Amino acid sequence: MRGWLRRKKTSAKDRMSRRSESHYVREIHDQLPDNIAELQRIFTLTPDLVIRQFNSLQVEGQIALVYLRSLADKNSINNNVLRPLLNQREGADKSLFELLSVGKVFTVYNFQSVETEILQGSSVLFIEGRKEALVVETHGWPQRAIEDPQLEASLKGAHQGFVETDAQNIALIRRYIPNRELKIKEIWVGERGATKLSVMFLADVANPDVLQELEDRIKLIEVDTILNTGELEEYIEDNPYSPFPQLITSERPDTVASHLLQGKIAVIVDRSPSVLIGPASFPSFFQNVDDYSTRWLVATFIRMLRYLAFIVATFLPAIYIALISFNYEVIPLDLILSIGESREKVPFPPLLEALLMELTLEMLRESGIRLPAPIGQTVGIVGGIVIGQAVVQAGIVSNIMVIVVAFTAISSFIIPNYDMASAVRFIRFIMMLLAAMFGIVGIVVGLMALIGHLISLESLGVPYGSPLAPVRFSDWKDFIVRSPLWKMMDRPKGTRPIQEKRQGNNRLKGSEK
Repeated sequence: MRGWLRRKKTSAKDRMSRRSESHYVREIHDQLPDNIAELQRIFTLTPDLVIRQFNSLQVEGQIALVYLRSLADKNSINNNVLRPLLNQREGADKSLFELLSVGKVFTVYNFQSVETEILQGSSVLFIEGRKEALVVETHGWPQRAIEDPQLEASLKGAHQGFVETDAQNIALIRRYIPNRELKIKEIWVGERGATKLSVMFLADVANPDVLQELEDRIKLIEVDTILNTGELEEYIEDNPYSPFPQLITSERPDTVASHLLQGKIAVIVDRSPSVLIGPASFPSFFQNVDDYSTRWLVATFIRMLRYLAFIVATFLPAIYIALISFNYEVIPLDLILSIGESREKVPFPPLLEALLMELTLEMLRESGIRLPAPIGQTVGIVGGIVIGQAVVQAGIVSNIMVIVVAFTAISSFIIPNYDMASAVRFIRFIMMLLAAMFGIVGIVVGLMALIGHLISLESLGVPYGSPLAPVRFSDWKDFIVRSPLWKMMDRPKGTRPIQEKRQGNNRLKGSEK
C-alpha cells in the first residue's frame, strides 16, 4: 500500500470544525477601540506590530492602520496608503478602493483573516463605524537577489535560479512560457504556519487525473507547516521507503519550463528556493538542460557517459570485493599477481578495506559541503591526497583500492541530479555487503532486486521505469540517445499528456533531400 494512503484521511470539514473549536472566530467590531484591543490580545509580545491611528478627509471616522514592520514595505505603505488618505487634493468622489492603488485590495470580516493577512506581510485598515477591514498588499519581507543556481550548473543555459519568494519564482517561469494556458492553483498547507503552495501546469497539456492525484495528496497533509520542498516531497511520494527520488527538485526556471512543456506539473513552495516537479521517471534524473543546447551527437555521448557512471558508481567497489574474496579465478594471472603484491601488507579483508575508504570519502564530501566554498575545496583536495597517500604507505589499504574508490567518486559526480547521486551512494554500500557475503552471485541478485524495485515504483501513479518498463519506443528518442530536436515531435507518453503532439513541425523544408 502506498505511503500516502496510510496517513489518516481527515476531511476538510472535520479539520475546519476542529479549528473553529480551538480558535473562536471573532467578528470585526464597529468600534475602533474594541478592534485595537482585540488586536493587542492576539499579538501579545509582538514589538514589531505597528498600530497607527489617524483621520482622513477622504473617509468618515477615524482609521487605524495595522501592520508588522518586519514584513511590510514601508515605502509602499507611505506612498500608496498613507499619502492618498492624507492628501487633501484627492478627489472626494473617489472610493477607498480607488484611492489605494497598490496591488490587491480586498475586504475581510473576522479577526482570523486579519491575523493571517498581517502575518503574511499585508497592511490592514480598520475604520470607525464599519464591521469590516480593508486588506492592502504591502509585502516587503527580506529578499535576496536572483543568482546563479548552486546545484545545477549550466554552461549554455540561463544563469538565473529560484529565490525564496514564490511570486518571483512564478515570474521567472512565466518569462519562459508566456501562455494563457499556464495555470496556477494555490493550496495552503499547515495548521500553525500556513505555507502557500502554487501548483503550476499547462491546462491543455497536463493530464487532469495526474493533477487531481497531486492535489488530493497535498490536501491530506496535516502538519504545523511546510518549511521546504524536501518536506513536501516526503509527504506526497508514492513509496517513502525507496532510496530513489520519485519527484524532481530543481532550482532552475528553464528546467521547470521544459518539464511543464512535456506535460508535467510543478509545485512552487513559498519560502523555498527549489521547485518540485512530477510525475518523474528514472531517465529524467539523467537529463540536463545543456543536453538540448549542444549538438545532439555530443549530448548523446554525454548522456551515455552518465548511465555508465551510474553503473560504475553503484557496482565497482562491490565487483572488486567479489573478485578478490570469491571469484579471483576470473582475474587474469598478471593482474592477480599485481593485486596480490599490493595487498601483501594489508591486514584487513577487502570488505573492511572498501568500507574504510568509502566512509572516509563520504566524510570528506560532507565536510566539503558544510564548510565555506574556498575552505571546502581545499579540504576535499588536500584531504584526499594526504589521506590516500598516508593509508597506502601505512599498509592499511592497497593501491588498487584507492584507484577503485577514486574512480567510483568521479563517476558519482557525473550524475547531474543530487538526489539520484545520493541514492547511488546509499545503494553502493548494500551491494558491497552482498558481494562480501555471496560474491558475484550476490551482485547479480542485488541487480535483479534493484531492477524489480525500479519497475515497481510509481510517481503520482505514473510508472517510474518508463519508457523502458513499460516499453514505449516512441519515448526512446530522448532516453539514452538524445535525438535531434526536429525528430522529437511527440511529448513523452510517460507523463500521459492530453496533447501528445508538440506545436508545429520545426524541421526545415527540403532537409529530407
